Amino acid sequence: MNKAFWKSDWFVGAALSFVFFVAWWGHAPLLESIERDAYDLGVRASSRDPGDKVVVVAIDDKSIQNIGRWPWSRRIHAGMIDKLAQAGAKTIGATVFYSEPEVPPGLDWIREFRAETDKLAQAGVSVDALNRKFGDAELALDTDGVLGASLKNAGNVVLAMQFTPGEQVGKPDKALPDYVLRNALKEDNVRDPTGGEFPLPIQTVLADSPIAVIGDSAHGIGHLLTVPDVDGGIRFEPLVIEYYGAYYPSQALMVAAAYHNLKAEDIKVNLGDSVQLGKLKIKSASDLTMNTYFYSKRAGRNTPFDVYSFYDVQQGAVPMENFKDKIVLIGATAFGVGTAFHIPLGGDPASPVLIMAHTVASILNEAFFTSPSWASLVELLAILLIAGYLITLLPKLGAGPAALLSLGLVGAVFATEIGLMASQAIWLKLMAPASLLVVGHVLLTTKRFLVTEASKRRLDIDSAQSNKQLALQYQQQGQLDLAMEYFRRCPVDEGLLEAIYTLASDFERKRQFNKAGSAYEYIAAKDPNFRDIKNKVNRAKQLNDTVIIGGSAAAATAASTMLLDGSISKPMLGRYEIDKELGKGAMGVVYLGKDPKINRVVAIKTMALSQEFDPSELNEVKERFFREAETAGRLDQPNIVRIYDVGEEHDLAYIAMEFLAGHDLARYTKPDTLLPLPTVMGIIFKAAMALDYAHKHSVVHRDIKPANIMYEPESKQVKLTDFGIARITDSSKTKTGMVLGTPSYMSPEQLSGKKVDGRSDLFSLGVMFYQMITGRLPFQGDSMATLMYKIANEAHTEVATLRPDLAKQRPCISEIINRALEKDPTKRYQNGADMARDIQRCAKQTQSPGQ
Repeated sequence: MNKAFWKSDWFVGAALSFVFFVAWWGHAPLLESIERDAYDLGVRASSRDPGDKVVVVAIDDKSIQNIGRWPWSRRIHAGMIDKLAQAGAKTIGATVFYSEPEVPPGLDWIREFRAETDKLAQAGVSVDALNRKFGDAELALDTDGVLGASLKNAGNVVLAMQFTPGEQVGKPDKALPDYVLRNALKEDNVRDPTGGEFPLPIQTVLADSPIAVIGDSAHGIGHLLTVPDVDGGIRFEPLVIEYYGAYYPSQALMVAAAYHNLKAEDIKVNLGDSVQLGKLKIKSASDLTMNTYFYSKRAGRNTPFDVYSFYDVQQGAVPMENFKDKIVLIGATAFGVGTAFHIPLGGDPASPVLIMAHTVASILNEAFFTSPSWASLVELLAILLIAGYLITLLPKLGAGPAALLSLGLVGAVFATEIGLMASQAIWLKLMAPASLLVVGHVLLTTKRFLVTEASKRRLDIDSAQSNKQLALQYQQQGQLDLAMEYFRRCPVDEGLLEAIYTLASDFERKRQFNKAGSAYEYIAAKDPNFRDIKNKVNRAKQLNDTVIIGGSAAAATAASTMLLDGSISKPMLGRYEIDKELGKGAMGVVYLGKDPKINRVVAIKTMALSQEFDPSELNEVKERFFREAETAGRLDQPNIVRIYDVGEEHDLAYIAMEFLAGHDLARYTKPDTLLPLPTVMGIIFKAAMALDYAHKHSVVHRDIKPANIMYEPESKQVKLTDFGIARITDSSKTKTGMVLGTPSYMSPEQLSGKKVDGRSDLFSLGVMFYQMITGRLPFQGDSMATLMYKIANEAHTEVATLRPDLAKQRPCISEIINRALEKDPTKRYQNGADMARDIQRCAKQTQSPGQ
């Protein structure tokens, strides 16, 4: 052999294929993320008619504004149930939880008074008249009883019930009431075709049932457990969940059953395979989840379903015949009432009631995406076929045919996945073989170019191309110094001077004004009268003395940070055009820029490392800067800012990242600018999930604070920024002696210089949570030493002391913050998902009874 086999194309293709096979088999997060994007595209490419069986009565902003602040009296809910029942609705699904009694003012007093009159009656005193009057008053105030009576009269209402997912260890705290138990699946209807080798449905550990007077009057009760995917989107419905050995159907499944005059006892389950509703068989995933078919918008509507405002229906503005023989779903869509989720259709987040409408329609229309039993075999076969192409065929093809064939194969694989979803509702996960093909083609063709074609170019450079051609080529590649070197080797003529004149303009765009001046001086030496060369030489000298882009915040002033002369092109950093300054930070300036090749607007954070660090540690800092930026750039999570590029130009390092609308959270930390508690909890929840994702990818932020979290109020978008930047300055000081970082938000172990992990970020998030609901920091001191001592040794002031309104209504907030601010990391939250789960549970617990 002329060369080692491990350098050959076939071996590189085989090794890459093996890596992708392991990643596919192990469900690597990156491949799963690509697959989810393809799945969402397939959903959007699908188009089916949802039918007219499902309508929604929305508790929308208009209803809140006209009826009153949420939660409403249950008498209002009862009135809507009565109207829909009178209109002939076939089935009514109410997504509001009724897990706590509603006690209007005066009802307790009347009940206590009646108890006293009963004692008087036993003593022989006539109190019949009083009892009748107060009995009528009690009936009038007993809104739970009014709603229960409406449910019983309607006879077709399916209620929602809360279950909390988790791993079961012992036994439940208490038995569920009979009116809930009768909604469990019969044991004879739960079949195990695999003999115990099946994955269990989603397990739950807590159940919060409707109160007796309401739950006992309902036609049925189903769980309303929304399980987001790892990216926070909703793609599937848990048709059945398991609660300590019993199986409970979802509310959507119970609504579909009621529409067909069926109950829970008529639902059958084949564990690991499917759910059967009468004669309707719903093919499910192994954990009994269904990939919901999300329907596209109808022409002229925002949703595929008829959606009516609760207020309009209440006021008679909607013809009641619109509800006859229909499934009517009642639920919240108003801003701030409940939690909205992203769905594969894209656009604004959808409320749970609208997601349920899609799910119910999917069940009734037998429209849901399925992965057949043979899907894994086909996916494996596709990987093997692509591997065979990379190993045997691609190394033998020329660059042109290889590109065309690879492009055709990628298109065919992608079209197969999307086409099967759109036409047959079959989901084959083919993004792994498609990704293997793309990466393999790029890797092998790049290898071929570097090893063979690049070597040939180096050997033939003097004979095959002229110096001017080489100079133009390097200029196009952005290697301006090499271009100037080869231009100098060329005979001088008018065309050469024009080319160098253009090259000097390129130097100006890259803010290399000294080199631009040298190029202009070269032209002036050859032809002093060439165009406006004298003005160009003088201006290049002036710009070299005055123009500053970047630099430390201390050195850069508003006047000198950026100087744009209208007669020259915009300055460049790497391949980015600089538009304007956005702001200054501790180590540099942030600019608004654009990548002209793809017209992408970016934010560019600059860091003048050579100005901030001693020369003895500069190389180490630079290596750490690029390593940390590269690590942060691999993070792909909706609530983490995307990093597109990182580079260095002269003494200036920069990071090109996603340009974000909105502003940071620092403005919401003062007592008079605090956000509403539900909004703050939503922000902290998203930040905790983002940190959980980053920590699972071995990335610790180290500088969580309001200034590093961007928030856009209209879309409620939350983005964490500056991942890894704090680590660059660990154990380092600037030339001015300033220690970078924010001590007020640091954990005890971070202040003491110990090794930190993700739990340190969660401590900082707890500090931020505390500040955003109280308007002050949990630890304060007159000096840095005092502050650090308090963080490490003293307990913070309880939230309840600063916010007494939380002490009674929201004690779980204090519990979450206290755990996040534990001095001992082992007693703190161990991961962001746990903290997010507690926040989500607290948000549900703190909802009022009618929510």
